Amino acid sequence: MLAAYGSAAGVDISPQAVDFCRERGLNSVQLGAIEQLPYEDGSFEFVTALDVVEHLDDDIAGLREIRRVLRRDGRVLLFVPAFMFLWGVQDDVSNHRRRYTLPNLLTAVESAGFSVEWSSYANISFFLPVLVVRSIMRWLGLRAATEYGINISLMNGPFSSLFAAERFILQRSRIPFGVSAVCIARRVD
Repeated sequence: MLAAYGSAAGVDISPQAVDFCRERGLNSVQLGAIEQLPYEDGSFEFVTALDVVEHLDDDIAGLREIRRVLRRDGRVLLFVPAFMFLWGVQDDVSNHRRRYTLPNLLTAVESAGFSVEWSSYANISFFLPVLVVRSIMRWLGLRAATEYGINISLMNGPFSSLFAAERFILQRSRIPFGVSAVCIARRVD
């Protein structure tokens, strides 16, 4: 989708993910880790890290590496899971190190050499269901192998539309809480 706005490249730590992309004609995806991106300094105007930095032992080091590959005044878009009290099986399965509050995320971003331009929580529609389900599972000691099996496929379309509708709120204001946090920041020198 980003290639519609200029050249786009991708990085993934998983050889299977890189192969998956290449099989679909996305040949600019490279194998690599966010802590050592395979690009020259100042290579990009815009970097996205969507559900990435929560996996890092040192999130600030990863953010500094993103800063390194950004051009002067380049922007980063971050999307991360929010609130440790929402920790669930999928966080364990996905090897998350943390979930963020917005202040924690902004502190990390600024510590890495960025100026925050906009931030908000997101995914408010699913906050209460996620909180209730994960709390019940915790209280009852229930343990699933993954949360991906908790799905009613007929609801995917309506849920996707509900989640996408948040963009109308986010264009005008910020959301006070949600399952995720989002931030746009600019590289500062």
